[in-house]
Amino acid sequence: MPVNVTALKAHLAINVRDVEQSIQFYRKMFGIEPAKVRKGYAKFDIQNPPLNFTLSQVPFTDAGALSHMGIQVESTADVVAIRQQWAEAGLFTRDEMQTDCCYATQDKTWVRDPDGNEWEAFVVLVDNLPEKPAQQAEACCAPGCCAPAAQEVSHV
Repeated sequence: MPVNVTALKAHLAINVRDVEQSIQFYRKMFGIEPAKVRKGYAKFDIQNPPLNFTLSQVPFTDAGALSHMGIQVESTADVVAIRQQWAEAGLFTRDEMQTDCCYATQDKTWVRDPDGNEWEAFVVLVDNLPEKPAQQAEACCAPGCCAPAAQEVSHV
């Protein structure tokens, strides 16, 4: 039985190689200043969507177990508005419109942070699509299914 609590916001903590470089990226992506900065650490207190997002500087060589992160919005117009905001901030974006991913048809735009962590802003247009026969479908939601290709396009 679930416990009845009032959740204030989700918390996401990621490891980064260079916290200062990541702060610069996330300032542009979120459009706000970090709420807290310490040696090797930063916290962004995002109101929309409500998120406690922290960066911890940790040396690593390979990508972690994280696939990607996302912000689900209400409409394609919202996806385009976020893409425009990111592009105006100098971030490189990549669009995937009318794409089938994770058993849903979606419109989305992507950015990649300095450590290769990928973020999508997306709207679900049609949800709960059926599985396709194996010979017709790539492994949905397998590594690389929902992540953008390496090439990015600026929409500035």
